[in-house]
Amino acid sequence: MLELRTLTPDDWKSWRELRLYALTEAPHAFGARLADWQGDGDREDRWRARLGIPRSYNVLAVRDGEPVGMASGVPTDDERVVELISMYVAPAGRGRGVGHELVRAVAEWARRSGAEVLRLSVAEGNDAAMGLYRRSGFTDTGRFGDLMADGVRREHVMEKRLPTR
Repeated sequence: MLELRTLTPDDWKSWRELRLYALTEAPHAFGARLADWQGDGDREDRWRARLGIPRSYNVLAVRDGEPVGMASGVPTDDERVVELISMYVAPAGRGRGVGHELVRAVAEWARRSGAEVLRLSVAEGNDAAMGLYRRSGFTDTGRFGDLMADGVRREHVMEKRLPTR
């Protein structure tokens, strides 16, 4: 059974463990690099601050007691838009609906927060993630986000309109 746990800054150790694993297992998928979060960057106050972004939502997916996914929703400068960031599904959770449940949870949180649009940036060439996002109702905006750490690829910006109730 899949359990989604909403995290607070006090859960920084759980978040840290899966985030470092994600940056090791799938470095091509993230704008951040493992080296950015190791050494001097691997500090409790930094991890707590990441989970303590004001008005953010951080969720950990757990199956059979093991973390298998994570995602966050964070506000943007536009109160109508929330951004989905730090999305990751571990190999043990892939193909089992974990990604869909994480996206659904962040989208529902964003809708309850009053957002009209959920936006994300996905690395060029990350076809599995793009497929998940398309199946979850996102469309490619045609805009590009940041340059990836490799200095070559760019992120594609995708958006999903949220239903109003």
